[in-house]
Amino acid sequence: MSEGAAISGTRTAPERAEAALASLMASPATPDRLRRVLEQALVFAGASFVGVYTPGHDATELCLAESAGLPRTLYGLRDCYPVAGTSPVAETHRTGLPRWLGPAELAAGPDSRRTPSPDFSVAVLPLGPAGAGCLLAVGEHPGGFGTDDRTSLELIARAVAVPAPAVARDTGELPEDAFSLIMDTGRVKVGEAILRLFGIDRESFDGRVETLLGRTVPEDLPALMSVVEADHLSIGDRELEFRILQPAGPPRWLRLRGRLLTGGEGRSARLVGTVADASSLRSDVTDVARVQRLAAALATAGTVKDVGQAVVAALRKPLRADRIALAELENDRLVVTVLDPPEPEAWPEVWRSEWRTEWPDAPVRAMPTLAAALREGRARIWPAGSPLEPALAEVGPGGLAVLPLPAGSRMAGACLVGWDRPHDFAPDERALLTACAGLTGQALLRAHAFDAEHELVGMLQRTLLPRRLPRLPGVVAVARYLPTTAGLEVGGDWYDVIPLADNHVALVIGDVQGHNAGAATLMGQMRTALRAYAAEGHPPDVVVAHANRLLLDMETDLFATCAYVDVDVEQGTAWCVRAGHVQPVLRHPDGTAEIVLAEGGPPLGVLAQAEFPMTPLRLQPGTVIALTTDGLVESSDTDLDAGMDRLARELAAADPGHLGLVADALLTGAHRDDDVALLLMRYDGLAVRPLRESWTVWRVPEAVRHARRFTRRTLRAWGLPRDTVDAALLVVSELVTNALVHTGGQVRLDLSLVSHRLRLAVADTSPRSPVKPTSIGWEATGGRGILLVEAVSAAWGTVPVSGGKQVWADLVPGR
Repeated sequence: MSEGAAISGTRTAPERAEAALASLMASPATPDRLRRVLEQALVFAGASFVGVYTPGHDATELCLAESAGLPRTLYGLRDCYPVAGTSPVAETHRTGLPRWLGPAELAAGPDSRRTPSPDFSVAVLPLGPAGAGCLLAVGEHPGGFGTDDRTSLELIARAVAVPAPAVARDTGELPEDAFSLIMDTGRVKVGEAILRLFGIDRESFDGRVETLLGRTVPEDLPALMSVVEADHLSIGDRELEFRILQPAGPPRWLRLRGRLLTGGEGRSARLVGTVADASSLRSDVTDVARVQRLAAALATAGTVKDVGQAVVAALRKPLRADRIALAELENDRLVVTVLDPPEPEAWPEVWRSEWRTEWPDAPVRAMPTLAAALREGRARIWPAGSPLEPALAEVGPGGLAVLPLPAGSRMAGACLVGWDRPHDFAPDERALLTACAGLTGQALLRAHAFDAEHELVGMLQRTLLPRRLPRLPGVVAVARYLPTTAGLEVGGDWYDVIPLADNHVALVIGDVQGHNAGAATLMGQMRTALRAYAAEGHPPDVVVAHANRLLLDMETDLFATCAYVDVDVEQGTAWCVRAGHVQPVLRHPDGTAEIVLAEGGPPLGVLAQAEFPMTPLRLQPGTVIALTTDGLVESSDTDLDAGMDRLARELAAADPGHLGLVADALLTGAHRDDDVALLLMRYDGLAVRPLRESWTVWRVPEAVRHARRFTRRTLRAWGLPRDTVDAALLVVSELVTNALVHTGGQVRLDLSLVSHRLRLAVADTSPRSPVKPTSIGWEATGGRGILLVEAVSAAWGTVPVSGGKQVWADLVPGR
């Protein structure tokens, strides 16, 4: 079924043209009625261009008074033809006889070399008697205009009301909202109201059109240039909307209505018209303005969902449609990305059966009519009652428009527009839908690439950050990361939660300068380095100082900021170290929030001899520590101090019992012009505090016996059974002996009882770990100690501690 037949059942094209023309001529006269009459030739006669030529101010010339379709310059058509010339326009005007020139006639004519294609054909029809002007139509159908096409063109020629000659007169003073632009020179006269809209004083205006164009939003400049450049403008009335920049606030929408007047031989053409504030005009904007606004919205649409929302805003309300679906074409399936309305019940049953997560995944094979439209690449329209498959018929029982979305050499997807009640499709709606489809296809392709690259960047970022935070006794920690939406490059923000010995935990957050692969790589290196230095048992200031030296040794041009907080979960204390980073924020159990005035050092990688002082913190059960990067509290329009105050207020008002919800609330309204990392930890304290004791082992002959005596006395005071005490004494003897024999420097014995698990640990200054022998012969004099420790303990191991090591063994009483 052809598109014309789809609109009005089985009536012929001339019958439909006659009905459309009767409706237009019966309606009140409007300035654009002539153009709308000509547009019927595009719909019913298959013309690519149609124009009206009438005698101008100079009776010796025929000038183009109005046109529709593709630009005339594509077909080598002129604005004016001499009345006495040999052109088909002049001959029809003089004789009053129509001319039908098909590809064969044009190929044999004197201008055959100018024929743009082998299927090029021209029709010239008189407007009434000889000397009244003529209608010129251009087509590119094989064989020229057919019988129905010719009948439709004759109906249109009879319906054209001959306009008054276009006279380019200089009337002197202009109305306040009017302008007159000389196309050749770019000199323009404008009324006072237009100057006020552009914010220009009369005294400072130089009369150049470029001065006005300089105030235009860059995205709207191409559309406006197509009006003020004569080579791209057809004769007749035109209307468009564009935006101009304001000193403050969003851009202002203006509406231009203009008409190009031919000057004739030796005179320059002029564009005359009006410019008004679009917000003060009627709300039902023209189709051209809708296409312009859609183009402006799609120019800033970053994601596929943004594209869909822009299309819905441009089409559903203006066309009074009941539903719109936008889908991407992936292989043989349409993956629907935007549905309006979004409720599943508003869509066909087959769509609901394919519903997956948030949107349906509609198979093209279930909709052969849609598949055919995609193959043809043309917009198709079906009126109410058209026999369609259920998957489409239920989308638009009162009328359905299917818009393939072209993007280069392929189809990016499809847009379905449906009505519940019978809908009459006007010719201008077809033009609007076709124009929107072309814009949407290109935008969808760009947005899909943007989404794919953004997902790749996000995946890279996630691999550089912790996959999950550890669960630790006495504290609860959550983290959030939001990449910037200002670009696609990976950022350098990071966070980490590091479990340490003796129920300590380190909270780390940092930010590497820049947004690129180098910053991301450096971020991963710094996170790994800080974790390694912390695991060695260094105090916070030493950990940060080591990271600073490492970054300097890397000889990179980048620097990093960092905040490091070492929390003693047992004691409820913490030490904070800052390296050029924003301050931590504490929320106390009474609901007050405090910005910690922690003394800080310079950013990492700046000074070799930098000092990083430590600031003590006191934590009560229920205290929340908030660490963030500057992306959350600082932006181009938000001062850092104001952002920190806002963070403190929002943290104070939050419920610390739901830490994840608190993090989400703090990120609401983030500016997203920079990466944002947020780390929250609530200190609850340990339900049962561990028992701990330490003993410094002096290098004296009785050192091992003193260590055993200390261990026996401590474990009996803790109430441990005798068999556990005996096993502990054996382990202590072996570990202390090994430390004294094989290392130098200080040796320390630590005992701790945590949740019915006894840990015995001996620390020394040697980094070398004990090695368990693979086999021991009867004549061996050493190596049995580690085997004994392994035999009597539930687990044993070694960890680095401040340049040395700690060898530990766990015993479980009663085991």
